[in-house]
Amino acid sequence: MIATALLGTAGAHAATRCEARSAATPPAVVELYTSEGCSSCPPAEAWLNTLKGRPEVIALAFHVNYWDYIGWTDRFATPATTQRQRELARMHGRDGVYTPQVVLGGADWRGWGGANVPAPRTANAPGLLLAREGDTLTATVDAASGSQPLAGYWAVLEDGIETRVRAGENAGRTLRHDHVVRFYKPVPAWPAAQGQTLRVALEPGTLKPAQRAVFVVTEGSRPLQAVALACSSATPR
Repeated sequence: MIATALLGTAGAHAATRCEARSAATPPAVVELYTSEGCSSCPPAEAWLNTLKGRPEVIALAFHVNYWDYIGWTDRFATPATTQRQRELARMHGRDGVYTPQVVLGGADWRGWGGANVPAPRTANAPGLLLAREGDTLTATVDAASGSQPLAGYWAVLEDGIETRVRAGENAGRTLRHDHVVRFYKPVPAWPAAQGQTLRVALEPGTLKPAQRAVFVVTEGSRPLQAVALACSSATPR
């Protein structure tokens, strides 16, 4: 993907815009469903951390809250991120969910652990432009040739997080997380043949300069296109 930063002025206030456009080949979207209260999750998180800095992969760590009852409350887990995993299970006709679960291209993937992440299918992938201006994110999605409606989701990712766990199954361990989903918001479906411009206005401080904004375009459970945007400079606050 190609990222550019454009600097302009509005009156006496500086306004910074940065943007990233999708590449010719869509990245592989890897979603990990995990919990700080799950003793089998740290190896999966350590593997996910190795994907950092690989432009052909967008990795997301969705923390879930259904293990909080066993003694440790995961501060990154939310009802929305937990519901995403349940929705994926429903789409695939499954009643239960589990951790750690790795989802590649919208489907359960049990072959994780190595350096190779299979490339996604690229049919019907629309072009995507993701931009940030201050606390507003804009995704411009080109029309696609498929007959199925498209949908998508926003995410804000944070790297380099450490947690000293003091209770539960991981008591006494220091966990290190990259790709943590700190903000998640799904987008309703729209006809694939229509281009779409989507915006989300974040609460001030939600997206810090060092964090990454992500937009993923989906068809059913399958990601078709995705862009991650990291701005080297951000609108002053």
